[in-house]
Amino acid sequence: MTLTIAISQTAGCFADPAAALDLLDATARRARAAQADLLVLPELFCTGYNLGAARARSLAMTPDDETFDRLRAIARAHGTAICLGFPERADEHIANSAALIDATGDILLIYRKIHLFGALDRAMFSLRGDRFSVVSWRGLKLGLAICYDIEFPETARALAIAGADLVLVPTALMPPYDIVADHLIPTRAYENQVFIAYANHCGSEDGLAYIGKSSICGPDGAVLAKAADGPALITATIDPAHQAEIRARDPLLADRRAPLYRSLAT
Repeated sequence: MTLTIAISQTAGCFADPAAALDLLDATARRARAAQADLLVLPELFCTGYNLGAARARSLAMTPDDETFDRLRAIARAHGTAICLGFPERADEHIANSAALIDATGDILLIYRKIHLFGALDRAMFSLRGDRFSVVSWRGLKLGLAICYDIEFPETARALAIAGADLVLVPTALMPPYDIVADHLIPTRAYENQVFIAYANHCGSEDGLAYIGKSSICGPDGAVLAKAADGPALITATIDPAHQAEIRARDPLLADRRAPLYRSLAT
């Protein structure tokens, strides 16, 4: 059974979660009109990324908050699964997190960013994730990564070994890292034989610019859809049968000599 994925590349609603929810509602309506089964949005979509420590803490939320009630209601109303980023409060800590919510409004997965990027991330977030989780959805196994996470080859490989067919990556990619969007994402898809949905911001937030270039890539490295640098809703239909053919033709994961690699781990 094929599935259609939509990515919303957007400038978002900086530091305004209520406006972000209204934008999400309208975007989910558009995605569903395009027959999308899953809508993926950028890193920290609910608040914007370039918040600073104080604002990140003041806007942080938990999956039990009213914001999540509205997120779940939007998914139900439009019959579309949603993946998006948000600042998560966990006791006294704040994490850079992403949620995957299915079309019935159930939360399938909360993922916390594992690799914090530079001083900006480290100033805002004191809690990092510690596992690569995979969940089942519509006959596929899905994994999540956030922005910088996917730049480490171990991330996509760990998810692939865990059985992921599709990796969702909310991101906030900025200059001068075009190489990530243009070359690394198709490579990660190819070398792990997974679909990747990579959802970036566009425009700027409080002086921090984003390059856009969101994409959906296939398990053969093919770019199935790609945005330019402005606001866009891109879609692609993915076919698990095509993925199975590629994995049968080129059994990269099965041919790995894993015991040899363990000696390289540090």
